[in-house]
Amino acid sequence: MRALAALVGIVIIAVILWDALETIIVPRRVTRRFRLTRLFYHHTWLPASRLLYAVMSETRAENLLSFYGPISILFLLFIWAAGLVLGFGLLQYAAGSATHSSLGIPGLADDLYFSGSTFFTLGLGDIYPTSTPARVLTVLETGMGLGFLALIISYLPALNQSFSRRETNISMLDERAGSPASASEMLRRNVAQGNTDELQRLLAEWEQWSAELLESHLSYPFLAYFRSHHENQSWLGALTTILDTSALMYNVVEGGLQRQAWMTFAIARHAVVDLAIVFGISPARDWAERLSPGDMAKLHAILGASGLKLREDSATEEQFAQFRRMYDPYAVALAKYFCLDLPPWVGEEERSDNWESSALGRDAPDKPGHGGRHF
Repeated sequence: MRALAALVGIVIIAVILWDALETIIVPRRVTRRFRLTRLFYHHTWLPASRLLYAVMSETRAENLLSFYGPISILFLLFIWAAGLVLGFGLLQYAAGSATHSSLGIPGLADDLYFSGSTFFTLGLGDIYPTSTPARVLTVLETGMGLGFLALIISYLPALNQSFSRRETNISMLDERAGSPASASEMLRRNVAQGNTDELQRLLAEWEQWSAELLESHLSYPFLAYFRSHHENQSWLGALTTILDTSALMYNVVEGGLQRQAWMTFAIARHAVVDLAIVFGISPARDWAERLSPGDMAKLHAILGASGLKLREDSATEEQFAQFRRMYDPYAVALAKYFCLDLPPWVGEEERSDNWESSALGRDAPDKPGHGGRHF
């Protein structure tokens, strides 16, 4: 019985340490199916999100889900700490419960209590080790408790910085592409009289943002559960808007922007596909086409009004559709899993942006004409 307890304790400690190492410390993608952290998020996120949307309004559900990301980190720390306490408690039991207790003959419950007191370095003194193996285990657990908690907690500021950098650009997209963001507003507001310099600069910046999103969310996938500050904004919505804009500029518009549009599309598509793989999400097989023929006509009108020269042939349409099929199934599947809305291709021109509104309603003056905001 004690040999089995020793084996179980060693396995628990090894699993906890390896899982924490992969989740917080090792900055690389982990595709292994069986992981404690993966099981935790899979069996808490899906039930919680589905239940909230089933029993309350979308706004209230969204507000409550915004707490899930930060709280999940605390629960992970609790699970890891509890697992290590249990593992060392089993090892103390396997070593013969060689402790002195003022409550009588020590047993498994006392070993677990002593392990918890040791891990959190409480030093209560009502139970203490009496044999060499028990003392060695006590020293190991004390050192591991201090080091483990200090190391994990020291990474929290870095995680917060990654989240802040992600949200900074998403907030800036509000003025650049509307609320919610859309490819039509991105073009309407940043292209005028055929001048694409501003849009090229933005696509270059969003190429960098997509690369940072890919790196940070592959290294720390739980950041994807952190919601943006506004309901009509999200990391997935921003990423999809950039994909829409890049695909449109590369396939439909003639000019010198194809190279930058291609590079931005490539890294953004890389991000959406790899994130789907990390979360074990298969691309949607049957999804509703987001770009309707009517929206396509509106996009052509917006591009023409901006002074851009368009390609209008069947080959262009097919290639543009092929580009959309490269990322839309993954974006739709991710949106369903994370309970997020994908952006429209054509935004409402007269709809107020987030910066224009407050709790009292719309505060900003009427918008200038097309291009007047940036040129």
